[in-house]
Amino acid sequence: MPYKDILVHVDGSKSCASRIELAASVARAQNAHLIGLFVAASPEVPEFVQAMMGQQVQDVQAKFLKEATETAQKLFEGIAKSAGVAAEWRAVEGHPIEQLSLHGRYADLVVVGQRDTSSGADAASIDIADDLVFELGRPVMVVPYTGNFKKVGERIMVAWNASRESTRAVGDTVPLLRDAKQVIVLAINPKGGRNGHGAVPGADIAQHLARHGAKAEAQHVFAEDVDVGNMLLSRAADENVDLIVMGCYGRSRLREMVLGGATRHILKHMTVPVIMSH
Repeated sequence: MPYKDILVHVDGSKSCASRIELAASVARAQNAHLIGLFVAASPEVPEFVQAMMGQQVQDVQAKFLKEATETAQKLFEGIAKSAGVAAEWRAVEGHPIEQLSLHGRYADLVVVGQRDTSSGADAASIDIADDLVFELGRPVMVVPYTGNFKKVGERIMVAWNASRESTRAVGDTVPLLRDAKQVIVLAINPKGGRNGHGAVPGADIAQHLARHGAKAEAQHVFAEDVDVGNMLLSRAADENVDLIVMGCYGRSRLREMVLGGATRHILKHMTVPVIMSH
């Protein structure tokens, strides 16, 4: 089945338009309903300023939120109209991760942006993808803050290690994998054994995808001296891949997420959009 609902996080970042365009492109290809979610958060004001100015501060905050919401809505609706997709606008208040988790559970795919760590970026911004992929229970597409990604999914690389997480990622993205011109199932430093790979690493899952209509091929590499994250990005560049699919690895300790090395590396250094599942 194709995706039916795709939710995209809309904010005031400079990369937001590119993110919406990509989400609209996927929605058009899947004939899906596109939902734009804007999460309004009041700008932080020191307590002593609030005490001194009272209602005036609240009025300024309300005006700021109103203008930010209207600007975001205009951007989203303009892109959705140009793409010719059925669209829905939602503006809510609260914490971005909590609201994206709430609304995203009723969508097939959630699209968010990579945290912008470039010079001049908002230093107070949060890394939404870090927590959201663990909270949501849906696949999360993370779009790099640099680059132009109006279309993805022609050449997809699946990071395969035969784990529960990578199995979940494959299952979550079958609609995209089936439509791709080429799917590369890549196993890095594969190991055998009961919970490992078969005689030909990646061959079993590639065959499974082929039965779904995907043009999948299995590849594997051994490079003990190169970490998995770097190898994934290097091979993605070599194969001219426009989308990476991978499981997200980590555990929850209180509210702090401790991510696996490859996951954290990809989130920081991604060069193409990445779909993560947990």
